[in-house]
Amino acid sequence: MGKLGNALYEIHHMDEMAAQNQWMNRLHPLVKLLLTIFYLTITVSFPKYSLAGLLCMGIYPIALFILGEIPFWDSLRRLRIVLPFVCLVGLFNPFFERQPILTIGSITITAGMVSMATLMIKGIYSVLASYLLIATTSIEKICYAMRLLHIPSILVTQFLLTYRYISVLLTEANRMMQAYALRAPGQKGVHFKVWGSLAGQLLLRSIDRAAEVYESMALRGYQGEFTYAVKEPCRWKDILYFLAWTAAFCVIRLAAAY
Repeated sequence: MGKLGNALYEIHHMDEMAAQNQWMNRLHPLVKLLLTIFYLTITVSFPKYSLAGLLCMGIYPIALFILGEIPFWDSLRRLRIVLPFVCLVGLFNPFFERQPILTIGSITITAGMVSMATLMIKGIYSVLASYLLIATTSIEKICYAMRLLHIPSILVTQFLLTYRYISVLLTEANRMMQAYALRAPGQKGVHFKVWGSLAGQLLLRSIDRAAEVYESMALRGYQGEFTYAVKEPCRWKDILYFLAWTAAFCVIRLAAAY
């Protein structure tokens, strides 16, 4: 399986995870979306030297991995491209902030090291929280929650179609790559002389498929608004789940301030 095939598999696997009948998946999507936003806001608000308090915020992604029965190492494998870029944030802080703040034996911990670790952890937590939201909530339910927040319909529709039809674009690209490989056996990669023609063919295929998709939507009565998901009431356990986590985040944040 090539890289495009692997990408298609990962997208379909994420959709299957979000469609599972787990306790986390059955929570109201608005609660999960608001809680993720609140968690990201609290996490980013920590001072750059508040490493101990920030580490306590790791209880949220750890709990979601356990409650949602999401494989941790498989998740890290899927995020292996994003996480290294996130960890590059603050990489040069130790060179600019050299004042020592702690000495452990012969090792001197500087302010730059602490701020670098803090920025890296903030980025890792943010990526994990976003990933866990997608892994436990289908894209239709996320869009439904966004509409409940009165986000403009055109933006929500654009978000939904972009996510949903990435797989369509990848399927077309994978088909073209397979056809090229059959016509050029033994060749590694795509020769640079045909990059332009392949990109043009992919563009034309995408335009044709977009026209077909729009015609299908119009025939089904699309008038600018999608029915993203079945409307569901917010139950007491959803509210209790939200209040419990927000209280925990506030306690951790206030404790780190003193």
